[in-house]
Amino acid sequence: MIGVDWGSTSFHAFRLTADGIRDRRASPRGTQTVQDGRFGDTLREEIGPWLAVGERHVLLSGAIATQPGWMASDLPCPAGPAEIAAALVDVAFDWAEVKIVPALSCTESGAADVTREATLILGALAQMGEAEHACVPGRRSLWARLEGGRIGGFATHLTGEAFAAWRNLALPGRALRDNPPTDRDAFDAGVARAAQPGGLLHHLAQMRALAGSGQLTEAASGSFLWGVLVGHEVRAALAERGHNAMVYVIGAPDLTAPYARAIEAAGGMAERLNGEAVARGIARIGAAARWG
Repeated sequence: MIGVDWGSTSFHAFRLTADGIRDRRASPRGTQTVQDGRFGDTLREEIGPWLAVGERHVLLSGAIATQPGWMASDLPCPAGPAEIAAALVDVAFDWAEVKIVPALSCTESGAADVTREATLILGALAQMGEAEHACVPGRRSLWARLEGGRIGGFATHLTGEAFAAWRNLALPGRALRDNPPTDRDAFDAGVARAAQPGGLLHHLAQMRALAGSGQLTEAASGSFLWGVLVGHEVRAALAERGHNAMVYVIGAPDLTAPYARAIEAAGGMAERLNGEAVARGIARIGAAARWG
């Protein structure tokens, strides 16, 4: 089977066997780069060599399941591999049988919320034991509540998108391009600022004042802003889960490391897991799916 994690800005494909990942490929051809809805053509161009040697089952997950993806579909929580496999969406593709993993929806916080990261969490479950909480950092980070091997509920935070939108508004005239920023001390200082009274908007105003007085260098500004935003996200999430909660943070090291530090600074405990759990999650769902 071929598993694909098709995000808005990237394309990651895995050739999967019963023993794990046989081969992999990646490209920057995320859903936002696909012109005129040519998702089928793009998919064939990316995985054509694997189709040529006989692969006939393809399972897609990620932004491809939401607008403006190939086929928008969602499944309400709670949900695990069996429920998700039963809700897979078939799409027309001449060279193989293709199914899409639906996004998960949740109204736990009183308003509709949607995530495309279910496969990543499901793939990491075997490493998490009896864990109750998981976090997937990103442009739209996810905090999930786990129940008996299923995702019971979740909340998302637009922290990454807020950083991308605000980095040059918060400090006019400074071209802040480091995302995720790399100045650890400045990031940790931003996290500490988020713990102080005043709220997010006041802390952004303080950051501008610090930069204007020369106390915050241009090189450190992006990391400080990132720390403020992540600090507020983490504190809001832990307030709902318990400030001493154990949280598994799943994803690429450059994102999980700062999030783990922010969680621990807020009184929680953090365990980091590699982001390639998405391949294991796709494999679990694919194994439970009904293929023609």
